[in-house]
Amino acid sequence: MKVAVVGAGAIGAYVGAALHRGGADVHLIARGAHLAAMQENGVQVLSPRGDFTARVHATDDPASIGPVDYVFLGLKANSYAACGPLVHPLLGGDTAVVAAQNGIPWWYFHGLAGPYEGRRIESVDPGGSVSEVLPPERAVGCVVYAATQLQGPGVVQHLEGTRFSIGEPDTTDSSRCEAFSEAMQAGGLKCPVEADIRNDIWIKLLGNIAFNPLSALSRATMAQICRHQDTRALVATMMRETLAVAEAVGCRPDISVERRLAGAERVGDHKTSTLQDLESGKPMELDVLLAAVVELAALTRTPVPKLCAIHAVTDLLAQTVRSAA
Repeated sequence: MKVAVVGAGAIGAYVGAALHRGGADVHLIARGAHLAAMQENGVQVLSPRGDFTARVHATDDPASIGPVDYVFLGLKANSYAACGPLVHPLLGGDTAVVAAQNGIPWWYFHGLAGPYEGRRIESVDPGGSVSEVLPPERAVGCVVYAATQLQGPGVVQHLEGTRFSIGEPDTTDSSRCEAFSEAMQAGGLKCPVEADIRNDIWIKLLGNIAFNPLSALSRATMAQICRHQDTRALVATMMRETLAVAEAVGCRPDISVERRLAGAERVGDHKTSTLQDLESGKPMELDVLLAAVVELAALTRTPVPKLCAIHAVTDLLAQTVRSAA
């Protein structure tokens, strides 16, 4: 199996190192000091499950790799529309794209029987710009439950979790999902093939849609948001509104709001990725987390007043940050 990881940051390099350890032919695409370190020393993984080094081929030139069986996307979703030059040289006739993104994916209604089948979600696929680069029929859904961070160039700190749930957008069984799952398991990761990956998407989104924007607005950690009585109540309301939207588009994730809140509080004084992006001057990944759900709420005529209010304020924040930059 030949796999290219586009965006070999903390998650991408971790997955690439694990696949390489399991025997796959892996190629990492990165840049800068991180690329130079991986080329010289391989990917060094520091993990409570055991440290290891994977001497994986790393490059900034996807054309030197050629077509692969799988492209694993480790990029932020707001980079997808511009990733054509990185991805297109890797695509063969049957290449699958495993998109490890948070939030609502661009392929969400692809192959989904019902009144919205094939519908484009404008906030995550504006004008079809993502679908043009990443055709939905190539997509394999992926929800990441692992936490990693770059400790330094070429050094990945694995914090917790090894689960990467995958599934076909049309909910069918497929040989490409089974093969990828087996390769991930051979590398020491959990990779269940879900009958409907959308359930996992909404379960993870339930936390992201509340904590990520609120952390950016308040500069607070997840535990601080949970311990503050009024913001905890706001999170619960945003989660309930999100579940209503999920049900309106035909998905009923089996998770309670209180259980999701308790799990977030156990994470402790952790800064969300959105707050980290804000503090480091990077674009915030809120379109797929919040704007998409507000769009789906409007589509299904589902009242979401708290989500709309938080979306308005965070959208203004994003505009202000862009103007200042």
